[in-house]
Amino acid sequence: MTNIFVGNLSYSTSEDELAAAFSAYGAVDRVSVVRDRGTGQSRGFAFVEMPNSNEAANAIQAMNG
Repeated sequence: MTNIFVGNLSYSTSEDELAAAFSAYGAVDRVSVVRDRGTGQSRGFAFVEMPNSNEAANAIQAMNG
């Protein structure tokens, strides 16, 4: 299992959008957009969990930047 930090996200980015983007590189187990506890608004970063470390490395390389 590889947990990938994804930063510099638009505040409107959804879990479904991230899952779709990362699933192009392999299986995605879970996506968690981190939200402010008080307002519920996205904080601009998320975590994507991928079960296969090789697929996760390919996603990191392709999506970095």
